[in-house]
Amino acid sequence: MNTRTFLTLALVLNLATTPSSLAQANIAAVAPTATATVQPAPDGKPHTFAVAGGQFTLDGKPFRIISGEMHYPRIPREYWHARLKMARAMGLNAITTYVFWNEHEQTPGTYDFTGNNDVAEFIREAQQEGLYVILRPGPYVCAEWEFGGYPSWLLKDPTTVIRSSDPKYMEPATRWIKRLGKELAPLQIGNGGPIVLVQVENEYGSFGNDHAYMEQNRQALVDAGFTKAQMYTADGPGEIANGSLPTLPVGINFDGNRVNEAQKSFDTLKTKRPDGPFFNSEFWAGWFDHWGGKHAHTDTAIQAANLDWMLQRGFSVSIYMFHGGTDFGWMNGANSSDSKKDYEPDVTSYDYDSALDESGRPTAKFFAFRDVIAKATGVTPPAVPEVALPIHVAPFNLNEAASLWDNLPKPIESDKPLAMEDIGQSYGWILYRTKTPASEDGIGTLTFHDYTRVYLDGKPRKIIEGALKADGHLSPAADGFAGDRREGNSLFHAAASKEQQLDLLVENSGRINYSHQLLTDRKGVIHSDPPAQPLRWSIYSLPMSTPWTLPFKKGECTGPCFYRGTFNVEKPGDTFLDTSNLTKGQLWVNGHALGRFWKIGPQKTLYLPGPWVKKGANEVIVFDVDGHASSTIEGLTKPNLGD
Repeated sequence: MNTRTFLTLALVLNLATTPSSLAQANIAAVAPTATATVQPAPDGKPHTFAVAGGQFTLDGKPFRIISGEMHYPRIPREYWHARLKMARAMGLNAITTYVFWNEHEQTPGTYDFTGNNDVAEFIREAQQEGLYVILRPGPYVCAEWEFGGYPSWLLKDPTTVIRSSDPKYMEPATRWIKRLGKELAPLQIGNGGPIVLVQVENEYGSFGNDHAYMEQNRQALVDAGFTKAQMYTADGPGEIANGSLPTLPVGINFDGNRVNEAQKSFDTLKTKRPDGPFFNSEFWAGWFDHWGGKHAHTDTAIQAANLDWMLQRGFSVSIYMFHGGTDFGWMNGANSSDSKKDYEPDVTSYDYDSALDESGRPTAKFFAFRDVIAKATGVTPPAVPEVALPIHVAPFNLNEAASLWDNLPKPIESDKPLAMEDIGQSYGWILYRTKTPASEDGIGTLTFHDYTRVYLDGKPRKIIEGALKADGHLSPAADGFAGDRREGNSLFHAAASKEQQLDLLVENSGRINYSHQLLTDRKGVIHSDPPAQPLRWSIYSLPMSTPWTLPFKKGECTGPCFYRGTFNVEKPGDTFLDTSNLTKGQLWVNGHALGRFWKIGPQKTLYLPGPWVKKGANEVIVFDVDGHASSTIEGLTKPNLGD
């Protein structure tokens, strides 16, 4: 018996004896599937997808959706087909994707649908692989993604109220949806494409209950041409009344990691929408990670039992996530609650403990779900494609360096600190520099977002309880030399005996993607209590979309620095770069931004996709707030996500 067979058998045996499955014996199935239920694949011809008799229908015949979520910007374009083939091999007949507004309109009125942003091509490839598509166009998506998918420039005017009928929000949001319609409306099922469902907004019931606002979102989709597929809303079972529209079917989102959660959630749905259709629009079959936390491990047997319960009753489902992928670059989001107003930035990996891991390889969960789906449908799925093994990259040195202090861009001069959004910056770091006077009055109170390194006369100082003492000694937070918003820190500069240069190097660690806290999550430094004596600030924008041309040289580097190294490979392939010797920053390979690293973990590797690796020499550039030119990196054959 091979490992895969053993794992699958163990999970199936566990499934058969869980409390959830025992309880199911007394529940009458709505639509048992004892015989094979082969459903047509998209064929490029116009069809009608609708709701009739409490069921989804395709050309008037009952149609059950078994979908899995995966997101085009979290997967290298070169791997789209491979991931979609895996979806078919698990037995799925559809895939679900959000559309990420901030990827496509990074500056107002300028749209990008090229390369990894070519969402229309992603959907066409799904159709080519025999998959229908559930489209979730937002404009808000959550998704543990930077600012919930919103472009940061929406926050430039602090009076703009996002996720509301405020014209300062609705006008750009409606304009965006109209532009998206030009790309994707032709791909609806009624036009011969694979899109069968289109979601209105996203889990709005967890945020508010303004039905006029929801109707504006529905009308924006209609005006953009999304009339040849079935619209729906999606909410948690308890928030249906807040977020739904009476004319549209409802999907429910719930945690598949809880025993009997499927039955409980659908019982709630039936009290509110007794005539159906019965659709689990997000079946959470995993979870995500925060910096400083633990790597999520979820219970496959419980998830498989909940999935089996739904499929045996003929219900439709979309597994969140089927394949999580990676938050390349700066695109991880951050969680916060309305009650605590806490801050939990997400790691780079969006592995999600999914059926396919971060690099697209099937896990034991993949095979357990595959067996459940095959049993419920009576259909044998396609064979599971082979995936090339990851490669090992021998350790290499970051033997060249360039100081950030020596390579600063031209600053913006201001009589007060300006947020990133004020100066048109979305991501990366921002540096605030001023001269503190020799005065008892100090410089007032500063609130910083998010992670902040503090320097006096060019030297790092420790922070204690967020206070900068008069003698120039700063107290330690979790990381010693940094203010950390995860701990609720702000910075106060008391009186000083001499004039000093104060530098505040602030990272956008990820805008909040959930809760009402996202309404005001501007990045940088906010001067909340002005000083008695006016100060002059030099503000350096450091978006770091790609490292600019730098004069690298061999030797040590003091303070925040860029580092460069090279590795060679004979045959390119996936690998996982070990970041254990690095502190905090960002890493690029051959110009591709792999994402963030941070010594606090749990993640200690960065996924490097094979298509981004070249035969021969490969350039690695690292920005580290506290690195060393002697640091080494190695390419591992397995990820280290904090297991």
